[in-house]
Amino acid sequence: MGRVQDKIALVFGAGSVGEGWGNGNAAAVAYAREGARVVAVDLNQEAAEATRDLIADEGSDAIAVRADVTNEADVVAAVAKAVEHYGRIDILHNNVGMNVPGGAVDATPESWRKVMDVNLTSVFLACREVLPIMLKQGGGAIINISSLAAIRYTGYPYISYYASKAGVNHYTRALAMEFADKGIRANTIMPGVMDTPHIYKQITGYYDNVEQMKRDRAELSPMKRQGEGWDVAWASVFLASDQAKFITGVELPVDGGKHCM
Repeated sequence: MGRVQDKIALVFGAGSVGEGWGNGNAAAVAYAREGARVVAVDLNQEAAEATRDLIADEGSDAIAVRADVTNEADVVAAVAKAVEHYGRIDILHNNVGMNVPGGAVDATPESWRKVMDVNLTSVFLACREVLPIMLKQGGGAIINISSLAAIRYTGYPYISYYASKAGVNHYTRALAMEFADKGIRANTIMPGVMDTPHIYKQITGYYDNVEQMKRDRAELSPMKRQGEGWDVAWASVFLASDQAKFITGVELPVDGGKHCM
């Protein structure tokens, strides 16, 4: 307990798109359980408030903020709200992501831009606003949630998702090097096949039915099971904590070993 005690964690994409634990709400609650105060940001105000309430129910402190991460003004306002309420930002966690089906020929310019904006431009906007604050403080930790799809083909025909997540990885590497001597660390987590509310919204369309999806995705993992939001959450806590104080610029697979296949 207490690995991020008294730190302020700003979590973009802190809500869940359905019942249960996603990467975002699990991470927000995990930060709180380890001593942080949390700014839970989501496009859906009710989802942000639900995460805030989960944290409050466990006796910790959080606020809920609505923001569209692709909208610069919204991101600026969310960061300002965090500083106004808590005075600083020690952890920036960028969790927002989406995919739109479409390969290299059948993806549209519109779908390409949408995915790039949500998955990659959002990370740029959030970091751009938070980095000056961390510089002034003398340090901070940035956790960007990418995907195993950033480094390998996973079998799904979503070319914009592969490209955007690869962009998140290299953006984070470049960021880590630029600020390594300034007390700011930046790392990426690459989830593999995960059983979170997200897949029931955005992955089921690739399968005949939900049960087939669950079976097939479990078979893709060397462990023969999917991961869960808490696997990403606890990896995030570690990377944000002083236990990882000499770790920056890494892409950590949280995938049951799938990156080795």
